[in-house]
Amino acid sequence: MVTLNPYLSFEGDCKAAMEFYRDCFGGTLRIMTVGESPMAASMPAAMHPQVMHANLETAGITIMASDMLDGTKLRIGNSVALMLQCGSEEEIRRLFNALSKGGTANTPVKVEFWGAMYGDLTDKFGVRWMLNFEKKA
Repeated sequence: MVTLNPYLSFEGDCKAAMEFYRDCFGGTLRIMTVGESPMAASMPAAMHPQVMHANLETAGITIMASDMLDGTKLRIGNSVALMLQCGSEEEIRRLFNALSKGGTANTPVKVEFWGAMYGDLTDKFGVRWMLNFEKKA
């Protein structure tokens, strides 16, 4: 079975972002900095605190991330959003409130024309989240 896991890129605030997501979703967070990696000796000391790889695993969600951009400049855009299919009204409201702290609520959680509860936000790290809860008839 194939799974799709988002891999997020940051410019120095990966650790803070992943800790924020762990606080929102729970789960186990593993972080390896450049300084903790086998590459440490070949990298400038100023890069040692940056995150080489982070992995957050919860029931049903795996998010990976890094501060490493392969020499390119990070451009936060609007071509990708992370969609969360929630299991209850309580869950969609809790996650929306947690993820939107310090960010922007684009569409508050409400019942939409397709019958589901839906909310859309951009978190304080510039990541867009769409949350949906399909009420059972």
